[in-house]
Amino acid sequence: MSNPLVQAFFVGRAVAEVLSEKLEFAVTDALSELGKWDAELREQMREFTEEVTERANRASAAAGAASTSSVYSGTTTSAPVDTQATIDDLRAEIATLRTELQRYRNQSSANQ
Repeated sequence: MSNPLVQAFFVGRAVAEVLSEKLEFAVTDALSELGKWDAELREQMREFTEEVTERANRASAAAGAASTSSVYSGTTTSAPVDTQATIDDLRAEIATLRTELQRYRNQSSANQ
C-alpha cells in the first residue's frame, strides 16, 4: 500500500517541478519580449526627438538667414507671418506632446 502512495508523491513532485520550469521559461520569455519592446520604443522616441530637434534647428537657421537677408537688402523675402497664430500652433503642439508623453510615462510605470 505504501508503494502506490510513494509513487503518487514522486509523480506529483515531478509534475510540480515541470510546471515550475515551464512557468519560469514563460515568464522569462515574456519579460524578454517586454524589454525588447521597451528598448524599441525608447529608440523610436530618441529618433523622434532627434528629428524634431534637427527640424527645429533647420527652421531656426532658415529664419535667421531670412531675417538677416531682409535686414541687408531692405526688403522682406518671405510672405508676412502671423506671429500670434504661429505661437498658438506651437502651444497646441506642445500640449499634444505633453499629453502623449504623460500617456507613455503612465504606460511605462504600469508595466513595471
